[in-house]
Amino acid sequence: HSSVEYFNINNVTQLSDIERYNFDYSGTSMKALTMKKIIITDMYFSQDDLYKIFADMNITDMTIADSEMIHMLCPSSKSSFRYLNFLKNDLTDFLFRKCDNLAQLETLILQKNKFESLRKVSFMTSHMKSLTYLDMSNNLLRHDGAGMQCQWAESLAELDLSSNQLVDAVFECLPANVQKLSLRNNQISNVPSGVAELKSLEELNLASNRLADLPGCGGFTSLQFLNVEMNSILTPSADFFQSCPRVRELQAGHNPFQCSCELQAFIRLERRSGGKLFGWPAAYVCEYPEG
Repeated sequence: HSSVEYFNINNVTQLSDIERYNFDYSGTSMKALTMKKIIITDMYFSQDDLYKIFADMNITDMTIADSEMIHMLCPSSKSSFRYLNFLKNDLTDFLFRKCDNLAQLETLILQKNKFESLRKVSFMTSHMKSLTYLDMSNNLLRHDGAGMQCQWAESLAELDLSSNQLVDAVFECLPANVQKLSLRNNQISNVPSGVAELKSLEELNLASNRLADLPGCGGFTSLQFLNVEMNSILTPSADFFQSCPRVRELQAGHNPFQCSCELQAFIRLERRSGGKLFGWPAAYVCEYPEG
């Protein structure tokens, strides 16, 4: 209970015992807490005694990063958290399971942890009624499909799933109202048609995957920006523009394009549509033998 509003702790090693301590957070002034590189040497204590201290804080922003944290409790009552950043820890799919007390949370950053199940992550968010941004990049996420239902927060507008272990089946488990989606650096070889109905999706990043052609936009009727850099696209189909009439910006560099009439036709169509091509040679000239 002091006038401190913003408290940062960096490079701390905890040496003594951790004991249960009940603290009354009502009337406190703190708004944000940031903790980075915290090392706990003595692990013989009740984990809940430690995590309850943070979970029940009456603050809006909390960051605990690069600290080998393995768990975090659900707040014991309706929480005022709006921003949670748990970058680079050891958190798993057990985080915030069936947690109903994070209804005001808007931003959740779980980059560089040990999450494995995309389906379990989706159910975690389903109780977060205000969540708009979720960063799950650099985890171990998989989704094998097989009719497994996912349930995301309806408010989720931006989702980062880059650098995981996701394949084509990921399109069976995506938030319906997402506007910006990154699937960069996964193992996606095809965007299945008729699987995902993402009518609000405006930006899609599929760079560094295994695509052999440009995806269709049958389920992405609002798509405006597409990144397919660093894939395996040889000859992009000119049908792309019929399927994706609203796309105005396409990044497609670092693909093994083969010079062909189809490629020339594709580039002409792109320029005619008034869109932007990034990563393409400024003057792509194909030479053919006489006759």
